[in-house]
Amino acid sequence: MPIIRAAKKALRSGAKKRVFNVRRIRAAKTVVKDLRALATLGKAKEAREKLSAAYKALDKAVKRGVMKKNAAARTKSRLSKLVKNSAK
Repeated sequence: MPIIRAAKKALRSGAKKRVFNVRRIRAAKTVVKDLRALATLGKAKEAREKLSAAYKALDKAVKRGVMKKNAAARTKSRLSKLVKNSAK
């Protein structure tokens, strides 16, 4: 545990920020997981509708600094490829 007052404050603010960061990354992962499930089940129309929600969640995670930009771009690319191939 921190002894110095500034370190105590940093610990408190870090705990608050962690709540928001965990919420943001959890939202992104949940949407991606749902989209993958729809695509593998062959529900192409529902998957296409869910794709924009996945893009939005990933972009928000990047904006928040929870996820790296290239990781989100790679995930979006793979998701769009999966949705495209599920329509066939």
